[in-house]
Amino acid sequence: MQETNQKQRFSQARIAMECAVDGRSGISLADVVENAALQTRVDKKFLLTPEQFRRFTNRLGPEFSVMQINGLRTFQYRSTYFDTPDFEQYVAHRQGRRRRYKVRSRTYVESELCMFEIKTKGLRGATVKHRREQPIADAHVLTPENLEFAAQVLAEEYGHKMPKLVPALRNAYRRATLVDPVDGERVTCDVDLRYADADGVVHGPDMVIVETKTAHGRGISDAALAELNIRPVSMSKYCLGVATLNPQLPANKWSRLLSRLNWERTAA
Repeated sequence: MQETNQKQRFSQARIAMECAVDGRSGISLADVVENAALQTRVDKKFLLTPEQFRRFTNRLGPEFSVMQINGLRTFQYRSTYFDTPDFEQYVAHRQGRRRRYKVRSRTYVESELCMFEIKTKGLRGATVKHRREQPIADAHVLTPENLEFAAQVLAEEYGHKMPKLVPALRNAYRRATLVDPVDGERVTCDVDLRYADADGVVHGPDMVIVETKTAHGRGISDAALAELNIRPVSMSKYCLGVATLNPQLPANKWSRLLSRLNWERTAA
């Protein structure tokens, strides 16, 4: 019964996302990589109800296509995040430190592709993503090759040494990606967010997490959201997960946001 209720709870966000991508032209992954890779970019996150999401996507013109792979337009993402045993990077993000980073492994389920990534903050808050492909079998571990790669990035970007990292969090969600290949703008739309730990699974709210990824932070999608009076929120899926699964940690930066969201835990 609990599982059935959970599926019903997510139905509106999932339906809104499926409807938004159904009528748009498709764009291949190769074309997305060629025209809208944006490894250095300005990211803005927004939290939308299903109805707000419908109004937002209705404002995006036909120049926005939807990424399509083998006939599929929505995809499962699974991530493992690595942090120090005392959550050093969670704390850095909570305190708003300029030199902060995230280390993660991301699996694109349908494509059977797995990437090891380290995301750093560049000039003026721009996000810089460094990544390398890895076997899916290594998704939840830090291999010597990935440690060397991450250490090199931290040394070059910040002059920092790599601390001891351990698996800190797993999350999963379903994503659709809208792309304007002319301007290189991307909009990711995530639903069915969930986190897992040894005690079970925590399910996120029946909302759509929208993230705009543009070169300068002033894209068509940003303007459409502003016209609807929808403001960006300071949030990180990683940090929300850590705060939710570890209530003993300070989370004052996201306390108001966390209080808005209806989390539901199911047993392992």
